Amino acid sequence: MTMHQLRTAAVRTGSILLTLVLVGSVLAFALIALGPHVFGYRTSTMLTGSMEPGIKPGDVVLTAPRPAEDVKVGDVISYHIPVEDHRVETHRIVEVKHTKGGKIAVRTRGDANDGNDPWVAVLDGDTVWEMQFTVPYVGQVIRALRTPFAQKYLFWGALGLCLVVGMGMIWGRRETEDDYDTALDTIADELDPSYALTFARNWLELAPLRITRTLSAVETRDAEA
Repeated sequence: MTMHQLRTAAVRTGSILLTLVLVGSVLAFALIALGPHVFGYRTSTMLTGSMEPGIKPGDVVLTAPRPAEDVKVGDVISYHIPVEDHRVETHRIVEVKHTKGGKIAVRTRGDANDGNDPWVAVLDGDTVWEMQFTVPYVGQVIRALRTPFAQKYLFWGALGLCLVVGMGMIWGRRETEDDYDTALDTIADELDPSYALTFARNWLELAPLRITRTLSAVETRDAEA
């Protein structure tokens, strides 16, 4: 493989990687930052393996509101647990109860856990957030980007990638210019150096006329011309 082919392959690889990173970043931003405001859903990242194999650690869980009175056994919901730090938990409902005050309470369990959660959660408000689907691995990427190492070096890594792609484009243009020089060198070697210069001069002189005739043919739809 020649140096030109190696540089071309490197530029294409860098361009593809940069495009994938940009597209992935835009999609993740749209899903997590814009989507909840536009479509009214919520997102949360699964931190444990309590819901495996359906929901794995690092998966982003997308939930949508539904009337609390419609919940039933088997639904997977996200809610604030009534103990400790009141964190958001995403577990499956195994029992539905009605309190004396007319509210709905649920007992939940993680699919991978041996027993039920040690609490009964009273659902606040008239709605509950039910899981619709998950997006694999996105949460792991978000958590990784929040680490001090990523925040410190991500900018420089992205800048370096942009520089590599940019230099590759410059090299590509230089290779194109070198191709033109090689064509004239070939004519000079096979025929005569003075003829190569004459050929180049005549080509440049006729170029404006050829462009004008081509434009005229396109405007008049004259295929033969």
